[in-house]
Amino acid sequence: MKLKIAFLYCALLAFSLVTTTACSANVANSASNFTAKSVNTANTADADAPESNKPTLFTKKETFSMESFTTFGGKTIHNVKVGWEAYGQLNADKSNVILVTHHFSGTSHAAGMYEDSQGIANPNRGYWDALIGSGKAIDTDIYYVISVDSLVNLNAYDEHVITTGPATINPETGEPWGLDFPVVTIRDFVNVQKALLESLGIQKLHAVVGPSMGSMQAIDWASAYPEWVPRMISVIGTGESDAWTTAALSHWATPIRLDANWKQGSYARHNQPTEGLVASLMMITQDALYPTYFNQHGKTLGYQALEQAPLENINAQHSIVKWLESRARQRAEKMDANHLLYLVRACQLFVAGHGNNLEEGLKQIQAKTLFLPASTDLLLMPYLAESTHNQLKQLRKKSELETLNGPFGHLEGIVNVKAEGERIAAFLSSAL
Repeated sequence: MKLKIAFLYCALLAFSLVTTTACSANVANSASNFTAKSVNTANTADADAPESNKPTLFTKKETFSMESFTTFGGKTIHNVKVGWEAYGQLNADKSNVILVTHHFSGTSHAAGMYEDSQGIANPNRGYWDALIGSGKAIDTDIYYVISVDSLVNLNAYDEHVITTGPATINPETGEPWGLDFPVVTIRDFVNVQKALLESLGIQKLHAVVGPSMGSMQAIDWASAYPEWVPRMISVIGTGESDAWTTAALSHWATPIRLDANWKQGSYARHNQPTEGLVASLMMITQDALYPTYFNQHGKTLGYQALEQAPLENINAQHSIVKWLESRARQRAEKMDANHLLYLVRACQLFVAGHGNNLEEGLKQIQAKTLFLPASTDLLLMPYLAESTHNQLKQLRKKSELETLNGPFGHLEGIVNVKAEGERIAAFLSSAL
């Protein structure tokens, strides 16, 4: 438990504090050239990370580029670039591909560790390293696993993230896009991923798997391109953003819009609405957790309702609030406020299939589906996955559901999903 709690510091929000150089490469050649190497990380892995004495993978960041991309809303974005990573080996007929789609504040760093130019392993592992690797649930001895940085990725200033969004340069003006960047949807993330896969000569997936916002991408893949997706796993996910979820997400955007430095999205990086971004990240962190964990950590900090500093000074904060702010402020350094607004909107606009209603989208799905909601999830609450699963069953689709149980709330699907590792492995290897 102590190891999991310590690891949660890395899990909260980012999973993106990695220290290698993201490198450009020809995507057509990189699939055949890439080899994921197993190494013993006992002496190099983060001491706070769980299972730090077990082998993991070395990986590297690649770049995929598109001269022009048309959004779901009909807008054109020129010079699109996104980063991607892969683990394992692509087989001869390119039939062993599993696409892993990442969560709201995540990146394509789903597993393994980076290696610098001196051959030194960086200790920051991918967020699903416990799930992806040799002999693990998503077995890289069997599957070729690909993950892609989303458009408008929240970690826009992380040197190891490659993304296109409001913080990047509009080639027509030579200035950052700001709010001139088109509104993008979950479907746009999916379509960029599809273009990348096609550039590698891949025409069908073995499965698509994703947590949280990644679950939205996974099920939209299954609805939009049913001939591509025979299996889909939704972790801490949903089939749509209902009224409650859409309103809840809007609260994440409010502190940024109220920050005087936001200036309707026209700000310089050195003067971005940091206080609004920090406040938003604090809210996201707490929404993603459950009181059991939060209160337990409060005890480790010595939290008490009647702490002396806030009793004496209205500007002083309780120990738990200071902890929450400290972590949010640390992560804000590599994030962009406008990108957060665009991600919020993409999630708010989501319904599987991007049609008139959820049922319409679910009718298109041919895949076997597995839903893994978390019983303590207060963000994408279990009823969202359960409702989608039940509708698929009513449509006579093949669908399974298993609930994750634990104290971490929404983040149960990130830090403790290995608890369903055997179920995931069996699902991935099952006949259609």
